Amino acid sequence: MSKKVGMISLGCPKNQVDGEIMLSKLADNGFEITNDVDGADVVIVNTCGFIEDAKKEAIENILDMVELKKEGVIRKIVVTGCLAERYRDEVLSEIPEVDAVVGIGSNSDICEVCEKVCGGEENIKTFGEKTCLPLDGKRILTTPSYYAYIKIGEGCSNNCTYCAIPSIRGKYRSRTPESILEEAKALVDGGVKELIVVAQDTTRYGEDLFGKCALPALLTSLSKIEGLEWIRVLYLYPERLSDEIIDTFANNDKIVKYMDIPIQHCNSDILRRMNRRGSKEELTALITKIREKIPDVVLRTTLITGFPGETEEQFSELSEFVKEMKFDRLGCFAYSQEEGTPAAEFPDQVDEEIRKKRGEIIMEQQYNIFEKLNHDNIGKTMRCVVEGYDGYTDSYYGRTWRDAPDIDGSVSFTCGYELNEGDFVDVEIFDVNEYDLIGEVI
Repeated sequence: MSKKVGMISLGCPKNQVDGEIMLSKLADNGFEITNDVDGADVVIVNTCGFIEDAKKEAIENILDMVELKKEGVIRKIVVTGCLAERYRDEVLSEIPEVDAVVGIGSNSDICEVCEKVCGGEENIKTFGEKTCLPLDGKRILTTPSYYAYIKIGEGCSNNCTYCAIPSIRGKYRSRTPESILEEAKALVDGGVKELIVVAQDTTRYGEDLFGKCALPALLTSLSKIEGLEWIRVLYLYPERLSDEIIDTFANNDKIVKYMDIPIQHCNSDILRRMNRRGSKEELTALITKIREKIPDVVLRTTLITGFPGETEEQFSELSEFVKEMKFDRLGCFAYSQEEGTPAAEFPDQVDEEIRKKRGEIIMEQQYNIFEKLNHDNIGKTMRCVVEGYDGYTDSYYGRTWRDAPDIDGSVSFTCGYELNEGDFVDVEIFDVNEYDLIGEVI
């Protein structure tokens, strides 16, 4: 009888792709993959360990599995992902009920590890070189059938002083274009209509292979795949957003005009301490250029408040910048003091309550901006993907091209004929409900 394996995958889409590759390996080696952890022989908790909140979520999920193991609902627990890689010894010492800890460089060994724990072995630890993390491979999609993430690179070489990713995932390394295109075609042949391109920094793609950014060429090649409706690109660093990349977005109909640009701050002194470049003036010029070249662009960004040394004046500068730029989408995080990062050792740490309060102020501002921008959509017709049907409201729901899955808002709409999940329709917007739009298919 085949052994049942369930997975809880946490954190970013890049980690989710890693989990999907592991699930495929397990299935190919005779394991039964289950969506319900109840009754599973092995539950893999594929963790995030980037910031404090992510670590807490990972630990809570592991402890939940520990309780199920004690109750006899599941048999074995395997921990993978960033938390496993970052805290190699602590996971087993702090949570001895865990049966195995697998670093990202040992993801390829997941079948062997699961066989061992099912055979009764305990306290397994395996950590290969980070560069051994598979960048490609067969996957069992954990997203709905009509969209998939496609990882074009791994690791990061930006070395921002607040970030632990380089120490967890290693230096940036790109997949070959041939590998990416082969996978993309297979995904589309399998029913995927929206490809979401991810890496820690998509604008760095190809530098290690070709000595220059190869993102425009890659996106152009992806857009030639028949049957593909949308290409969405996440994590574009402002320092590398060249005219060539902007023009590629502007001139290619399959690339949705949605740019996710994590700027983190606008004050030049704070940016320098973050080991990032730029200034308020340069960021303003970049955003102005993008909006001139792509008039209907949706701009998303992320910010950090309370970075070490951030003064009230510098925070006020950031606050005013947010009001002026009117980002369509924005996420703001209170600075997380991560051990092992340079910023964690900076002497001028900001009080945690102040960090959080500043983040709340930014998000309150952004809600007012977003509410106004959302109302501006009334009367417009937008291309949407159908994600399901709500019998309670007798309406369909989905996303416009302006919304990334699991990040942004949604749209509810009626239709005079039957729709299927994954269909693309044009919806006229006639109302707004907080973050979400309401409309009807035309």
